[in-house]
Amino acid sequence: MNDSSPGHPGRRYGWAIVIGILAVAGVLLALADISAGNRWPNPLAQSIVGSGITVRPTPSGNPQTLRFDRSRVGDRFIFDSPIAGFGPLNPYQALRAFLSNGAGLVLLALGALVVFPSRARSAVERLEARHGAEIALGAGLVMVLLTLAVITLLRFTLLFLAVVPLVLLVSLVAALFGIACISLAIGRLLHRRLRLPSVHPLIAALAGALVVFDLAVIPYAGVFALAAVAMAGLGLAVVTRFGSTSGWSFVDLDW
Repeated sequence: MNDSSPGHPGRRYGWAIVIGILAVAGVLLALADISAGNRWPNPLAQSIVGSGITVRPTPSGNPQTLRFDRSRVGDRFIFDSPIAGFGPLNPYQALRAFLSNGAGLVLLALGALVVFPSRARSAVERLEARHGAEIALGAGLVMVLLTLAVITLLRFTLLFLAVVPLVLLVSLVAALFGIACISLAIGRLLHRRLRLPSVHPLIAALAGALVVFDLAVIPYAGVFALAAVAMAGLGLAVVTRFGSTSGWSFVDLDW
């Protein structure tokens, strides 16, 4: 029996293996991001995986560890980095970051797909079309520039200053919807390229969301990867009008 047969164990548990590998990769990348952030400041690491361990001297001369976690459970899982100059390795903090931020990203993506299944399908079909990814990324870049311009103009008007949070909220919702669709598209791509068995779309979206999280926690390069995914998600939401079947067309302006 070859590997492509339906009854082969490697094929039967293909999705479980892929999701497990992506989860382990996310924890390891978060671990590396935390350790590297102690040597060179990484703002993205502070927001996604949390800050590293900070030590300051007390008046008595003894070092004092500053942390948000008061349980001190993570103290048992701190190891010296094998690479000179990098901070200590804290697998507990990396796992906590994965279970909090990673799970949050997955739940948001799956929630958007559950609430808007037909719109998500239309958006994914547009993304998988020829040059769909390039169009979404280009539209996202344009929308980011327009959003910044609108916010800059609104800041100089007292009357419309309260609209700024609304503009940011709409942009955030659009980007999250687009990221959810991108996660599903990545899951579908894994299904085709790895020849995985057919599975529920939410399982494929789960794998895709884990890929997005893994890209986001790559040390230093993750900020660019996450920005690209977010801009593509925003552009996809705009180009497809939140997954509308009619799509975007300037013909709507001519009546």
